[in-house]
Amino acid sequence: MNLRYTELFRQNFSSLPKVIKDKYRKQEKFLLISVRYPSLRAKKYDESGDVWQARVDDHYRFYFQIESDTYVIVNILPHSD
Repeated sequence: MNLRYTELFRQNFSSLPKVIKDKYRKQEKFLLISVRYPSLRAKKYDESGDVWQARVDDHYRFYFQIESDTYVIVNILPHSD
């Protein structure tokens, strides 16, 4: 699988603290191994838009779409319980 990033993701990612960026990069590596990697807890977020949500940590989630052989990383946002 390949990765592609939206401009929205790039903008939001650039403003995150280094610790969150590092955690995201770790989770991104797991995504490339398998969308079902346990620590990702990936699930469909929006069926109509085919958007998935995955866990960065307790406080952040990232959102992506699957297009053929590419994960399109759409956004990364704080997560509220």
